[in-house]
Amino acid sequence: MSRSLLLLLLLLRGLPAGRPPATATPRLKLSFPELRARHGLRLFSLEHSCCYEALLLDEERGRLFVGAKNHLLSLALDDISQRDRKIYWPAPVEWREECNWAGKDITAECMNFVKILHPYNQTHLYACGTGAFHPVCAFIVAGQHAEEPVFKLDPHHTEDGKGKSPYDPRHTAASVLVGEELYSGVATDLMGRDFTIFRSLGRRPSIRTEQHDSRWLNEPKFVAVFWVPESEDPDDDKIYFFFRETAVERQQGLGKTSFARIGQICRNDMGGQRSLVNKWTTFLKARLVCAVPGPDGADTHFDELRDVFLLQTRDKRNPLIYAIFSTSSSVFQGSAVCVYTMADIRRAFLGPFAHKEGPNYQWVSYQGRVPYPRPGMCPSKTFGTFGSTKDFPDEVIQFARHHPLMYNPVLPHGQRPLFLQAAVPYTFTRIAVDRVTAADGHYDVLFIGTDVGTVLKVVSVPKESWHRMEPLLLEELQVFQDASPIISLQLSSKRHQLYAGSATALAQLPLHRCGAYGKACAECCLARDPYCAWDGNTCTRYVPNTKRRFRRQDVRNGDPNVLCSEDPRRDTVPQKQLYGVEGSTVFLECIPKSLQAHILWTYQRTLSDPQREVQMDERVVRTERGVLLRSVRRSDAGLYLCHATEHGFTQPLLRLSLEVIGAWQATGAASAGDPQLSAGMPRKVWYRDFLQLVERPPLGATDKVCQRLWRPPPPARTPAGAPGRGRGEEPRRARRRRTHEGPRAERGPRSASPW
Repeated sequence: MSRSLLLLLLLLRGLPAGRPPATATPRLKLSFPELRARHGLRLFSLEHSCCYEALLLDEERGRLFVGAKNHLLSLALDDISQRDRKIYWPAPVEWREECNWAGKDITAECMNFVKILHPYNQTHLYACGTGAFHPVCAFIVAGQHAEEPVFKLDPHHTEDGKGKSPYDPRHTAASVLVGEELYSGVATDLMGRDFTIFRSLGRRPSIRTEQHDSRWLNEPKFVAVFWVPESEDPDDDKIYFFFRETAVERQQGLGKTSFARIGQICRNDMGGQRSLVNKWTTFLKARLVCAVPGPDGADTHFDELRDVFLLQTRDKRNPLIYAIFSTSSSVFQGSAVCVYTMADIRRAFLGPFAHKEGPNYQWVSYQGRVPYPRPGMCPSKTFGTFGSTKDFPDEVIQFARHHPLMYNPVLPHGQRPLFLQAAVPYTFTRIAVDRVTAADGHYDVLFIGTDVGTVLKVVSVPKESWHRMEPLLLEELQVFQDASPIISLQLSSKRHQLYAGSATALAQLPLHRCGAYGKACAECCLARDPYCAWDGNTCTRYVPNTKRRFRRQDVRNGDPNVLCSEDPRRDTVPQKQLYGVEGSTVFLECIPKSLQAHILWTYQRTLSDPQREVQMDERVVRTERGVLLRSVRRSDAGLYLCHATEHGFTQPLLRLSLEVIGAWQATGAASAGDPQLSAGMPRKVWYRDFLQLVERPPLGATDKVCQRLWRPPPPARTPAGAPGRGRGEEPRRARRRRTHEGPRAERGPRSASPW
């Protein structure tokens, strides 16, 4: 049995601590209509365009810049559906014709898909697109201030986009603009076979990776690029590339295996003097591991790197790296989030190099002498006396050319994924993280986009200490109605808004929906949302540095017994009266706000009797929305109390009082309300058929029927002095009332047959 299949079976059976967790259930699940109607979801789409892949959030200008098919957009951050500005940027006709002659679809592929969008300076942006398989870049005039309504393409500053944007719109590209230099990972040829890490723009010479050398790059798919300072000296700054590629160190006979990678280069790399001329001399790469430890070392790896988010901390040299992964296995399907520290990343690049040796050419740790300066070090005053990479000795350059791979991988914080979903009908695609200040500390809130148009909101809380974190799945939000995959995600901490892009539309959504958790202190506390707190009356937005006497929040523990003991509404339980007909079916409905709550039903004959748990059997059936009582008996009458237990706290949600009436009473009430039945028509026990038809009725329908049966028929309303209203016309009056005025539900349906 394969390891993947074994893990899948263990997941389905449920695993103890130390093994992969079961699939997490969101506490709150909101549909697209609910988000649109009550929770501030805004949408934007452009006719004859698509693929809102490049998003650039500019807090100072208050704009969201968007790259799409044949268009550049400038939208207001407060409301993307208002005050939009557009630039139409199609590919020239001759380029589209050449693209069509090359066998591409002129309506789907031979367009200008904007892939790259960066801030260039205080007044301009830098954008690149596929240009109908003819990559092109341009400078965009965006103004310096929010009140400037300028947004236009500078026609005199367009340039070749080769090495910056991919040719094919289906190919991925990643880049970062540092100073005036663009560092990009992209395919530089039409066929998508020559992949490179490329430096362009700026005053320094263009530098790229070694061409057609699988030890450097082997069919990579670039995901993200970030600039991270190494020290106070800017000469030590490094650029980190995140990508996945076909592993060269894979085991023989296993076919192609995809590995996640992190690569590094020095910003001041000028290439070699005699070897690796105009090529990177400081390029190194290491495997990025995101795996679930298994029995006997049979780890399950998530190697399909999908997206990376760099979370800045107080120390700019040590940000946190959040990365999402999926599996490439056809047996085990799942997605995971792993967190990495810069300390672990730097440790891997300072470790041993990978080396291929032996009769079977196996990859082992290099044990020979490593030349000085160590390959991967930047030429600076901090780590040596070399002023440029061109001054490096030849043995350093040759060693760097043949040993770009590190032997030790980069392991995630905690040696395991932070958040994992297995056996779910979706895959993680994008991630954005917000660090939130709460009453009891700082928490990282994760917003994860999926390939079915949903966003998962996850908060990371300490389980036993701040060194061991536990994920809580707070919300699952259906952002796009057509379930199109989320291909871009940006977050505004200042405005508390999330922006998501798909192939069909753009969406804007608040980061929090505190009022959706409920109207009681316990419900707000159990949500454990760092954005929300109980202010004494409602669950509302938590604002730090404000003095409120009744504000309650406890994200770490979420214990209502401590926070909500003084809530005057704590012991208030809603009550509802139900009626049931003996021998028929009754539905006891109770839906908790939280999908993570466990429902417990108790029963007591009267208020003075002790409560006992309702036992489920063939006649008493538990459903997702409550309890179904089949063949109701007289002994079922009484008080039913619905309790919700969550996070060790139990609270009553609803008290239902059930009254059971006999079949003869229901038949008599029905016949008394219909003169035809009282005139001698054969009595039909019609309610049984009716209740069977509505065994899964619209909620509350059975109660309404029973209330109508118990309600006496309304007296005939005879206007004073109305002519022609004698006793001889009483049947006519009854017929007219039944057809036009009378409550139709008080008589049996014509289709009812005798029982």
